[in-house]
Amino acid sequence: MSVTEENTPRRIRSFMRRQGRATASQKNALETLWDKYCLDPAQSCDVNQAFQRQAPLILEIGFGNGDSLAAMAEANPHLNYLGIEVHRPGVGRLMLLLEQKNLSNVRIYHHDAIEILEQRIADHSLAGVQLFFPDPWQKRCHHKRRIVKPSFVELLTKKLIAGGYFHAATDWEHYAKDMLGIISANEKMINSSKNKTYCERPDYRPLTKFEQRGMRLGHGVWDLIFRTS
Repeated sequence: MSVTEENTPRRIRSFMRRQGRATASQKNALETLWDKYCLDPAQSCDVNQAFQRQAPLILEIGFGNGDSLAAMAEANPHLNYLGIEVHRPGVGRLMLLLEQKNLSNVRIYHHDAIEILEQRIADHSLAGVQLFFPDPWQKRCHHKRRIVKPSFVELLTKKLIAGGYFHAATDWEHYAKDMLGIISANEKMINSSKNKTYCERPDYRPLTKFEQRGMRLGHGVWDLIFRTS
């Protein structure tokens, strides 16, 4: 290891690359549709050129298997969606859904979300940022890996337009409380909840099969929606 490598602090990742096994159709999508939907994280991005139009831009961090993002894009054709996901099979599945639904208002980054926000998203360009069911990192020693921390919230305030929203949802109450405290501490973020706690799930956030199953078992889900001042 070089001296430079030893002295350079490593970023704490908020994710693990759980690649899993892609299906044959997902592999085909990754091979044939990548250039159509995926953006190069190593290249500067002109959003209007990528979508070939101007429209409000919504960023979703960690879209999983892509079901919810595809459903939102289909229901809101007037919006542009930028999805970030490190799980490669999930990227393949989302591209399949976009092809099946003939959707052109979604582009994808297969990369670390923080690096994309810092390096590829222009300041005051996002109408909304969505973070649905992020890894809660349950063990106390792993809490430092949680994506929602003061530095992340400060980054959001730079990337969101005035009045833009940040919407997080989790089925871990402890993480919900943690996020509520961290986001509320930033004076630039205004809680949309009337009692300054949690919001009802808005219609634009689809219920996932996992979430529906959890609700039948009595599990809670907490939605936090903040807007920039």
